[in-house]
Parts: sequence; C-alpha cells; structure tokens
Amino acid sequence: MSEPALLDAPRWVLNLKVTTAEQTHALGAALAGVLRAGDLLVLTGELGAGKTTFTQGLGEGLGVREGIISPTFVLVRIHPNLPDGPNPGGPDLVHVDAYRLGSASEIDDIDLENTLDSSVTVVEWGRGRVEHLSDSRLEVELHRSLGGSSPASGTPGSGSPGVLDFDVEDDDEPRTIIIRGFGPRWADQPVLDPAVEGTS
Repeated sequence: MSEPALLDAPRWVLNLKVTTAEQTHALGAALAGVLRAGDLLVLTGELGAGKTTFTQGLGEGLGVREGIISPTFVLVRIHPNLPDGPNPGGPDLVHVDAYRLGSASEIDDIDLENTLDSSVTVVEWGRGRVEHLSDSRLEVELHRSLGGSSPASGTPGSGSPGVLDFDVEDDDEPRTIIIRGFGPRWADQPVLDPAVEGTS
C-alpha cells in the first residue's frame, strides 16, 4: 500500500445502529463529551439522514447556544459556548454547510482557520473539501435504512421535495451511523456512554 493511502486510512471505525431521532441526538451529545477545541468533524449522509439532529445533540453536549439548524443559506453559523450552561468555558461550535462549495479553495475563502483552534468545527457535505484544514478529523456518516432524498432529487433550497432531516413521519426509521477516526488526535477510539454504544 502506498504511503498516501496509509496516511488517509482511518485509525478505527465504529458502526452504530439507531432507531429514533432521540438516539441520534443522544449519540451526538455523548460524542461531545470527548471533543475539545480544535476538533474537526465531517458529516455526510443523504437528506433526511439526521445530520442536523446529530449536530443538535453535539451542541447540547458541548453546552452551546440553542437553535442549531442547517446553515444552508449562510454557509457558516457560530454557536457560542454558554457561560452559565452545562460546560462553561468549553469550545464554541462552528457549523458549516459545504454543499454549495465546489472545492477546498472555496472552503479557504470562508476563513475557518480563524476559528478552528478555539472551536469544534462540524462541516456537513465536507468530504473531499476540508481534509487539508487539520491533520486529524472524525468522519460521521449517516445512512437511512430506506434511503433518503439524494442531492439531485432534494437539493436544499431548491424547492424540490425531500426531507431535510428527521421528520415526524420517519422518526423511528432505523439509521446506520459510521464514525471513523483519522490522524494522531484519534489514534484511539473514544469510549462513549455504554447506553449509546448499546444501540449498535
């Protein structure tokens, strides 16, 4: 195997099954417990897979300001840590939607470097666009068991039909969530709440 391929291989892979939006939210909150400033997460998954639900759980676990929604129309939303919240002094959450960005250079144009070291940065649709920002990252891939809207059939903001995230009708539809750790920061697989890992 060539050296570049070795460098880009995940250190570990965690496969989980969740059956409700609450479990997806809880997984995000549990993962927040092992995150620190400077961590980069790359979220992928079809529309309706639960990316925003997962990020809401992450934000709750980090103790940041509520109101996490998909940042589709503004590209970047910053959710500051709450001094009177459950994790005072913790990192802010920077939530990015890279769906409309075509390259790594367009990512560079939004200056994530300015907040990367002091925040937890979550980039939806970031695969192939943000790997150069850090030597370590977590990739979180969410899949709907029954299949969801693909970008072609349900582009955010296009007016096309498609579920943007967990919907009342698919709240209990099973999902598979795959977490991969890359780089020295994630040399060891984190230990999550046993109740959350028990969903696998």
